[in-house]
Amino acid sequence: MVKVGASAFGTLVRKRRRQLDWTQDELALRLSISTSYIGRLESGQRCPSDEILTRIAYALGLDFRELYLLAKPEKRALVKQHNGSNGASAWESFRKDKRLRHVHHITREEMKLLSQVALLGDVRTEREFMYILNAVRQALGR
Repeated sequence: MVKVGASAFGTLVRKRRRQLDWTQDELALRLSISTSYIGRLESGQRCPSDEILTRIAYALGLDFRELYLLAKPEKRALVKQHNGSNGASAWESFRKDKRLRHVHHITREEMKLLSQVALLGDVRTEREFMYILNAVRQALGR
């Protein structure tokens, strides 16, 4: 059974790929995945992992957040719960939570990096700061 979100996601990926005049083979090569997987994504038969989703957004020049919510509409509820909070208060809560920093072994360098992220103003919750931190750690192999 095809999910509605996966279908809309697939349609967007196909449309953008065609705008760039790329074949499924070319996109698959750029993403280091199989052509058949691209076909299943575009037809709505598969939902990408967060890692593949990140690569797709980057390769196609699409906004990751919008693409993520399109691919995983069930996650919208999490975003809607936190729309009222702003980035400054989320940063202050995160910065002051010594227990959280201790439990997750957050270093001074990581806090400095996250303070720069907070200046962008798009992070609305403490949970989003942890997601960003974990993404950075994974990218650096920590």
